[in-house]
Amino acid sequence: MSTPASSKPLKGWRILVPRGGPWGDSVAADLRARGATPVVAPMINFAPTDDPERLTTALGALADGAFDWLTVTSATTVDVMYSQGVRIPERTRVAAVGETTAAALQAVGYRVDLVPAKDNSARGMVSELTRLEPQPKRFLTLRSEIAKPLLTEGLISAGHDVESVVAYRTIGEPVSEKVIEDVRSGRINGILVTSGSVAQQVVEQFGELPESTLVAAIGPRTAQDAADFGLAVHVVSRHQTVAALLDTMVALVEAGDAPRAVNVAVDSAVDD
Repeated sequence: MSTPASSKPLKGWRILVPRGGPWGDSVAADLRARGATPVVAPMINFAPTDDPERLTTALGALADGAFDWLTVTSATTVDVMYSQGVRIPERTRVAAVGETTAAALQAVGYRVDLVPAKDNSARGMVSELTRLEPQPKRFLTLRSEIAKPLLTEGLISAGHDVESVVAYRTIGEPVSEKVIEDVRSGRINGILVTSGSVAQQVVEQFGELPESTLVAAIGPRTAQDAADFGLAVHVVSRHQTVAALLDTMVALVEAGDAPRAVNVAVDSAVDD
């Protein structure tokens, strides 16, 4: 029996997925389920920290059970953990800033003990953790070189002992000339923007996009980051999850609306 057309709302759409690895494979599968053709073209990568000895020491302490909590605020942090073969002991609980980061952790075999229920931001994570842990605990926060220290500062202000360690530097990953040509010609119909770093690379590598190209940002914080880089956004999911982003895209497409840039404003951030 053939699949009803209504169950493939993105049929005929070619969508750029800006990250590879297990996360990119998962998003590609979700797009195919909705009828789209995913184009996986990683646009950001991570480079080693400038202080690898400190990172190695912190990860060794983590494996030895020195921390009560590990906080993870981006899928890139998960990439670093996986590449380093990080082991998380049973006694150490894991907090992920949102469903996207939680999915990245679970995709490579890590467990997730906490995802903020309402606010997928540094502020939301601090609120949840301080509610759960009224007494001082030992935290390890792995972050990017460019991360704002909102999470670390919030936990310290709440009385916790926090070791904040740079796990990686975010760098751009050049896409192929074929992908650039497809984007500039309009053969790619949509681009998923999953972080401020991705937004920056979209602007730097593709320049001005065709008017027909739909730019979809995962949550209002990422949309604000995109706007700061001069990238017009047409779709913003209310929640920072891939499922919410794709559902929002589907709703727009089914409504027959052409891309229209939207204005967003947020005041919190975590790392990319």
